Amino acid sequence: MKHEIRIPSLEGIDQAAAQFLHEIGDRKLIAFHAPMGAGKTTFTTAVCRCLGVREDAVSSPTFAIVNEYRDRQGESVFHFDFYRITNPAEAMDIGLYDYLDSGCLCLMEWPENIEGLLPEETLLVDIRVAEDGTRTLSWEDDIRP
Repeated sequence: MKHEIRIPSLEGIDQAAAQFLHEIGDRKLIAFHAPMGAGKTTFTTAVCRCLGVREDAVSSPTFAIVNEYRDRQGESVFHFDFYRITNPAEAMDIGLYDYLDSGCLCLMEWPENIEGLLPEETLLVDIRVAEDGTRTLSWEDDIRP
C-alpha cells in the first residue's frame, strides 16, 4: 500500500509527524531519502517531539554520525546522518548493526551512502519538495526488493 503525507507548511509539521508515526506502526528502521534542504532534520525533529524527546536535545548528527535521544518512556531513539560517510566500513566502525538490531527507533538521513548495509525491513521514505514549498512524504508498506 502506498502512503503519502503532505506538509503544506511548517505549521503542519507536528500533525504530519504524528500521522507518520501512526501510519508506520511498529516499524523501527526508517530511511529518509531527500535532496539537501528538503527538511529531513526538520521532520526528524518533529517526529522526536511527538515521541516526547526534548526539542533542545535534537540536532543534526552530521559530524557525530549518530545521536541518541530518549522518548517520554525513556526508550532510545537513534538519529543518523550518513552524509559524510564515504565508505560503508565507516558505518561499520560506529557499530551500525548494534544500533539497527537494538529494537529502538532508528531515523536515518542520507541512507543512500550505506544502502547496501540496510536490512530488508528498512522503511524507505521519500521527501519531495514542490515549487510552492509543500513537502510530500511517501512510502510503501512492502519490503524493499
